[in-house]
Amino acid sequence: MSTIKKVVLAYSGGLDTSAIVPWLKENYGCEVVAFVADVGQGAEELAGVEEKAIASGASECHIVDLKEEMVADYIYPTLKTGSIYEGTYLLGTSMARPIIAKAQVEVARKVGADALSHGCTGKGNDQVRFESCFAALAPDLKVIAPWREWDLSSRESLLDYLAERNIPCAASATKIYSRDANAWHISHEGGELEDPWCQPSDQVWTWTNSPEQAPDQPEMVSISLEKGEIVAVNGEQLSPYQCLVKLNELAAPHGVGRVDIVENRLVGMKSRGCYETPGGTVMMAALQAIDELVLDKASRKWKETLGGEFAHLVYDGRWFTPLKDSILAAAEAFAEFASGEVVLKMYKGQVVAVQKKSPNSLYSEDFATFGADDVYDQSHAEGFIRLFSLSSRISALKK
Repeated sequence: MSTIKKVVLAYSGGLDTSAIVPWLKENYGCEVVAFVADVGQGAEELAGVEEKAIASGASECHIVDLKEEMVADYIYPTLKTGSIYEGTYLLGTSMARPIIAKAQVEVARKVGADALSHGCTGKGNDQVRFESCFAALAPDLKVIAPWREWDLSSRESLLDYLAERNIPCAASATKIYSRDANAWHISHEGGELEDPWCQPSDQVWTWTNSPEQAPDQPEMVSISLEKGEIVAVNGEQLSPYQCLVKLNELAAPHGVGRVDIVENRLVGMKSRGCYETPGGTVMMAALQAIDELVLDKASRKWKETLGGEFAHLVYDGRWFTPLKDSILAAAEAFAEFASGEVVLKMYKGQVVAVQKKSPNSLYSEDFATFGADDVYDQSHAEGFIRLFSLSSRISALKK
């Protein structure tokens, strides 16, 4: 007999979690508390979610606004590292998971729950991300993953399960795509995307214009940065979340931020996803432009290493670890110099930094000029080159 008395479920109002509520009550004989994370997925996604949770059998529903905290404490720190997973993916789903898990644990403590539950499948990355966070924050709470236990294997079986219990659900038997949205991005999987030879159709994309649909005139946007953080857009001081919202509004019409990638999941398989990250793509371009000015060669090389490591850390769900603290400490050291202003041009799916300045810039026109100067004696280069290539010279002489 189950010893679980109360479980907090990460609830979205979709088909899966609507079925999980009654399934937990029937199979564990427990009270189910629904937890909904508002990470900027939009008002439509949250409309009526509390009523749906109660109608599904939850005893109560907690909706927690995490938008500002997610951008300030999870997205901005990740941006400072320059993390891009496998060269393309800006980690939109991955960055949201640790703050959702943390808030879920906080709700569990508040209501006195002894278990946590989620609707992640046994094939995906999210089960690892959530449960790794749970392990770090609440190892005493049991974790229930219905998709690894139940025998409901299709949308049809889930719909039948709910219909048998007279639980209302707006979902239909045909769902072409699996989507996940937050303030940073929207991800799309399934449908024709399961064949890498198939070009995504127009119905895949829901946020950004295609380059063909984008305006024929470019648009400039100015971004102000202080110590690696975007603090203003077009001269307007905004909170981190509001900066992101503003840049999303500006960049999406120009088709900025579309990505089509076949990525390596943590669990061992490859999957294909299409991602839309309009404002985030502009933010990353602005930070990269400032780094070009303020970081010397060795520092940029080391930051590339840090960014690569941190991308895997975030993707793999290892946020609440000493390694995260260590890499972020290094990134913060570099961010001390990352202040300035960048003007970027958005046009037909592209964003390019066309103007950049920083009070900490290492760029000197006096040194870089091809004209006459008094700061660089070109005759000194011969000795430098001889020493720089000394090992190659010795090796050749030995032969």
